[in-house]
Amino acid sequence: MLVPVVQALARSGKIMYLLIFIIIGFVIYKWVTSDKNTTSTEYNTNLIQQQIKNVGKLIVTEGHYAQVMTYKDQQKYLMNLLTFEKKALIVINADVTVAYDLRQVKYDIDEKNKTITIVSIPKEEIKISPDIQFYDVDQSRMNPFTGDDYNKISKKVKEDLARKMETSTLKSNAKNRLISELSKILILTNSLGWKLQYENQVLENEQQLGEQVKL
Repeated sequence: MLVPVVQALARSGKIMYLLIFIIIGFVIYKWVTSDKNTTSTEYNTNLIQQQIKNVGKLIVTEGHYAQVMTYKDQQKYLMNLLTFEKKALIVINADVTVAYDLRQVKYDIDEKNKTITIVSIPKEEIKISPDIQFYDVDQSRMNPFTGDDYNKISKKVKEDLARKMETSTLKSNAKNRLISELSKILILTNSLGWKLQYENQVLENEQQLGEQVKL
């Protein structure tokens, strides 16, 4: 229908009207398409922000450790002629947690380039809560158990548990849970045609995300 109208205008010599008609049509087209693009970008941005908000939670991985140790201490006097010893059998049951507070994840949204950049990821929070029980306590009046002994034992227990945790699967399991949560953002950005970036690296899949996120 548009072509006959244009031809009729041309035959009547009304070129000015033709030009005005073309300009108005072009302006309307740009206005309509621009509005749609803006609306689409805002919709996608809101979706991504909502997903990041959903991911922003505290994830906690728990472990339990048990061990038995013997504590001994000697006090010697008169050039080691007199020795006063104290000792105890100690049973430790400890709960250990590794937590990531994803509410502290910082990110930047670049709507123009359709890119989400993860600026920073919080370090894990490790909590060791030992329950220490003393058995077969043997002490003397010259060398009794004191608060200093209990502090030394508690410190050693926590150090031993920290070393055990490093060689266990607790930290790796915690990181796997972290990657699983962050991958939800990756899946959404990919589905919308956006990019997810971390430390100047565009992330394409969950495996790459796990390799790039070094904590």
